[in-house]
Amino acid sequence: MSHDLETYWNRYGEGVKDEEPAEPLTFGWTQYDGHGPGEELLEQPDTTLELGFGRGRNVAYLARKGVRATGVDISGVQCERARERYGHVPGARFEQGEVCRYLTTAGDDEERFDAIYSVWGALWFTDPERLLPLVRQCLAPRGVLAFSNAPAVPGSYGVQGMYGAGFKGRRLWIYRWAYTPEDWTEILERHGFVDVDAQVLEAPDPENVGTLIVRARAPH
Repeated sequence: MSHDLETYWNRYGEGVKDEEPAEPLTFGWTQYDGHGPGEELLEQPDTTLELGFGRGRNVAYLARKGVRATGVDISGVQCERARERYGHVPGARFEQGEVCRYLTTAGDDEERFDAIYSVWGALWFTDPERLLPLVRQCLAPRGVLAFSNAPAVPGSYGVQGMYGAGFKGRRLWIYRWAYTPEDWTEILERHGFVDVDAQVLEAPDPENVGTLIVRARAPH
């Protein structure tokens, strides 16, 4: 039995088809192509950090727009593949590491980002009580935090466990944190964020699962 984040996400990454995406790249927050807002939620930053970059497409997209775009992902498999695909893009940087550890180091180095974001990524899978103070520490004044993930299942809130590999094979699990938009607003404001906007965007077919999209700012 193991709660091993790197092994979990390496196994996930090995199961993702490794195909170079068609050009041009796009930036989106939802699980539906072409649906919902794009990079405008980040407000034209000069520097960005993605928490859990996965395939690395968002980092590469922003770098091609002239942003100094960094991503951190715990999976060595995902990091290696992202570097192979997009390491040639000027301004794109892919780092391997656990997000809280990475942010602690960045904070100690006084590195600040105009925007920190997570698209169905590490923010969903990290205790916000640990993560949010570190995010705020690494954001520039009035910097943007934005993230998206699945809405909470009604009546099921807080920390939840997930087994990997579709319930087959060795027991390997992770945790994720699910809250209502109202709860996310309270949590973010409690950690000093301002101008919080948290809402569920309906799917193109309202019968399908929507997307929770949250945006907030660091204070002055």
